[in-house]
Amino acid sequence: MKTIYLFSGLGADHRAFRNLELPGYRKVFINWIPPLPHESMEHYAGRIRAQISTPHPVLLGLSFGGMIAVEVAKQLEAEKVILVSSAKTQADLKAGSSLFFRWRLYKLIPASLIRRPNFIVNRLFGAVSGADKQLLGEILEDTDIRFFRWAMDNMVSWNNQTVPAHLIHIHGTDDKIIPYADLKANYSIEGGGHLMILNKADTISRIILDFLDR
Repeated sequence: MKTIYLFSGLGADHRAFRNLELPGYRKVFINWIPPLPHESMEHYAGRIRAQISTPHPVLLGLSFGGMIAVEVAKQLEAEKVILVSSAKTQADLKAGSSLFFRWRLYKLIPASLIRRPNFIVNRLFGAVSGADKQLLGEILEDTDIRFFRWAMDNMVSWNNQTVPAHLIHIHGTDDKIIPYADLKANYSIEGGGHLMILNKADTISRIILDFLDR
């Protein structure tokens, strides 16, 4: 049985992948580790890759986890890389053009508000069903605020220009966190939001399995 390593989103854990069906593959969930002061994504990827023991691994990254997966793939020879609701390069990530990100206003948001689910957050992430809203709320409540702020800083300043070989990018047309219009994806999921890996899991699973079986 082949192994696939999964990188979740901002401070989230394996719960984000609970609806993903990949028969024939052993899922290994990468655990986020505390970032060092002023640590770059490249350096962080060098430390977290210690959790990968398989030569020529298959990497799957969700949102911020996809960017870390790209940085890991630049440091080892990955067999395949799959990004979901994420970005490949700086060109895909237009957050730096927003004053909210450019001025790092997210640093001013109290931790209590970040951890509190509300209709604005649900809309941003595309959580529509009661189950999706509940899971998003649980993830937010468990968010490591220090990790969140470090990751946001690094997303804004990420200057990657290299796309690893054997990579596919799956993105939703209604993603409000990383807008679809700002990037070029290999697969477009009509109406998919940032959390489409939960509510579009059947379609995404089929695309991934087709890519892995090539």
